[in-house]
Amino acid sequence: MALYPGRVSTSVAQRTAPARSQPGRRPWWVVAAAPIAIVVALAAVLLAGAFTRAFATADGAVLDAGPWVRYSLPVVTTLVELSLAVTLGAFVLALFVLPSKEPSDGAGFRRAVVVAGAGAGAWAVLVLAQLVLEYANIAGVSLSDPSFGNQLGVFVTKVEYGRTLLEIAVLAALCSTVALAVRTPTGVAWTSLLAVAAVALQASTGHAAGSNSHELAISSLFLHLAGAAVWIGGLATLGAVFWGPRRSGGRGARPDLASVVARYSAIALWCFVLVGVSGVVNGMIRLGSLSAVETRYGVLLLVKLALLAVLGVVGYAHRAFVVGRLERADARPVRLFWRLAAFELVVMGAVSGVAVALASSAPPVDDSGTGTVTPAERVTGHPLPPELTGGRWVTEWGWDLIMATLCVAGLVVYLGWVRRLARRGDRWSAGRTVSWCVGILILFWTTSGSPSVYGHVLFSAHMIQHMVLAMIVPIFLVLGAPVTLALRGLTGRKDGSRGPREWILILVHSRWGRFVANPIVAAVLFAGSLIVFYYTPLFSWSLHSYVGHLWMVVHFTGAGYLFANALIGIDPGASRPSYPMRLGLLFATMAFHAFFGVALISSETLLVPEWFGLLGRPWGPSAIVDQQNGGGIAWGIGELPTLVLAIVVAVQWSRSDEREARRKDRQADRDGDAELTAYNDMLQKMSERDTTP
Repeated sequence: MALYPGRVSTSVAQRTAPARSQPGRRPWWVVAAAPIAIVVALAAVLLAGAFTRAFATADGAVLDAGPWVRYSLPVVTTLVELSLAVTLGAFVLALFVLPSKEPSDGAGFRRAVVVAGAGAGAWAVLVLAQLVLEYANIAGVSLSDPSFGNQLGVFVTKVEYGRTLLEIAVLAALCSTVALAVRTPTGVAWTSLLAVAAVALQASTGHAAGSNSHELAISSLFLHLAGAAVWIGGLATLGAVFWGPRRSGGRGARPDLASVVARYSAIALWCFVLVGVSGVVNGMIRLGSLSAVETRYGVLLLVKLALLAVLGVVGYAHRAFVVGRLERADARPVRLFWRLAAFELVVMGAVSGVAVALASSAPPVDDSGTGTVTPAERVTGHPLPPELTGGRWVTEWGWDLIMATLCVAGLVVYLGWVRRLARRGDRWSAGRTVSWCVGILILFWTTSGSPSVYGHVLFSAHMIQHMVLAMIVPIFLVLGAPVTLALRGLTGRKDGSRGPREWILILVHSRWGRFVANPIVAAVLFAGSLIVFYYTPLFSWSLHSYVGHLWMVVHFTGAGYLFANALIGIDPGASRPSYPMRLGLLFATMAFHAFFGVALISSETLLVPEWFGLLGRPWGPSAIVDQQNGGGIAWGIGELPTLVLAIVVAVQWSRSDEREARRKDRQADRDGDAELTAYNDMLQKMSERDTTP
């Protein structure tokens, strides 16, 4: 893991020395660590009793597919987790850590991409094996049963769990094929999205998927899987990249170990936080209460947390004793690093084994869904919240862990950049800092507070959430100028790798970035997507699927940001239009929002009736009246941000005129008002020409 706070990382990352030979012998213990990690993982599964897992039916009958299936399934599941980790970790190292061009020849980058492709291929094959064994275990059917093939076909086509596993295998196979074909970091970035999508699907197959904490369980499991995968797979990829001939230059030369480890350790720190926080949240969901700690599931969870603490101690040892000394040319820090890395891989394998054992064990919380189910629970998967009152806009919370994590990270990173500028004596506006913090806090409340809770049962509350995301949050974020701050606060790299600053510049100056930042395109996305979203199946998708809900949040916040940045932003982007045209675009979108609101107010047709019409809500207005109220909110709330934008545009217009006047005054002082003199001379000549016979 090599936890690393960033202080030494900054100085190491700034070094531009070419790759040099590292003294010392090859780290054979790292090669031995991989099989040892797998053995330790399987031992943890064995001790947890996962090899004896069998399913019981509602009448008490036990379904057992035989010992071969019971023993193979935990093994294959453990290998699935490890192959997933290698794939995602190799992608992250290739994209953010390893140099891909001059002055390095990119050998480490290419090797990491090959590792990612091989890991994805193994992932695809192992998921297919897991699919077969999972169905045999669930159905209690032996693999040699003559009807097994037909039943398996029904499982992968009719059952959601089977379809999800098949989709994961297809995405992993596609990721492997593309990864072995791409050669550029941009191509690798697009390919990595396939792996992220597969991880998201993997997160939807965990425990508590059918509980009242469905979205929280999925989001926490996704963060847990992604953090652990980058952490484990990144360390394993380091061993693959730095294994081989130690040439001092030319074809096959490896990147500098000190710089690579420093960058990876900064990433590992974030992974440690993600894994720890998401693990605690998952444990709270599945345990239900502290008294459940005494159960076998609770004991396994405590063991996993203890192993995580051990990894934290080893990471601190890396930070304190190894990373800072890797700049030296002696062999001792290098050997110490690889020994600690090998120990980490073994402990990580044990953590993976305990994770598989946890997934194979029934949690204390009953997720079977027995008992009386209300109409709201049948439709939304959640109990109906209490009647909405003024006070409950503040007191009701429904945590979205992914968005909450992004909000916290946004605050920490932004304030860290401001602190970095202050340390070197640069000034950053306090008003911009306050604006960014306010925007992030509003975004946090909108996605995890009452707008999120009631937005699933009231169209009017959903419309409030939408308008705040699209029209209020972007104004504060744009006035915070995050891109400008990032370009000033981040250090550029000169060793051929791409860090956050390089990726930001590539995104801003790419054809796609310039296209979506164009004021006309941004206005069309901002206004047009409103109609497309609500009058197509996208609205239903955002209600029925957590992924669709996340897409809605990201899309409308991003569209609002692009539009606001085209009007009042200072961040780099497409050329901004003149101030009169900005006001014209603003009032055109305001009219479009007003038209949309009036259409909802006058409509007698319920949007997504299978959702809002079947909730059985005993309080509040009827579904159609609530939808009409939502139209009034879309019309009314949209006016206030528009007025604010118009005022800001007018103020910027006035200041621009003042700056232009001051510039002309300074120019006149420098050249003796040459421009006015030339203009008067021209008028004099014209007058003389007109009066001459």
